[in-house]
Amino acid sequence: MTKPERSIDKSEVSIPLGIVVERRESAHPWADCVWMPVSVFMNADTDVKWQEMMKSPGCVRYHAGTLLLTLHRKETEALRSNLMLPIPELYIVLQEDENPHAEFPYVAHAVTASEYDAQDMMDAGDDIVEKVAMPEAVAVFIQAFVEEHHVEEEFIKRKRDRLKLEDQKFGKAPIFSNVTKH
Repeated sequence: MTKPERSIDKSEVSIPLGIVVERRESAHPWADCVWMPVSVFMNADTDVKWQEMMKSPGCVRYHAGTLLLTLHRKETEALRSNLMLPIPELYIVLQEDENPHAEFPYVAHAVTASEYDAQDMMDAGDDIVEKVAMPEAVAVFIQAFVEEHHVEEEFIKRKRDRLKLEDQKFGKAPIFSNVTKH
């Protein structure tokens, strides 16, 4: 089993995951094929990129590369909510390869267990961001990290300003005035 990497301060930990990407033929008139991340696996060879794993008519699955899933102490709330889903998820990001002569049009760019991070990556625009089922061993690893680092934050309700309509606020003249003119 691949040993997780811990930083010196132990506030973050990383685990390498193999990224599986599927190339499927498309019936769409503007696209010959569709590329989509479909799964991850542990104990992946870190030197492999775009190794064919499975081939069937109209579909090929590749080990696109190995990425580090890094967990940070400050994102335990997002990790915890992910683990509460009926099927916990990982989010994989593929980016277009900048080399126009590359054999494959995408590179495996990132993997995260935080839906907040995934949303930020989706906002970038051109990247392919897909969720895949989280393997049980990865869920156990994340659960142990959350149990070690999660601190429940107390909700503090913001108090509203006690402003009377007659009071002047932000340098503006009052809307209503108690002073009557004769």
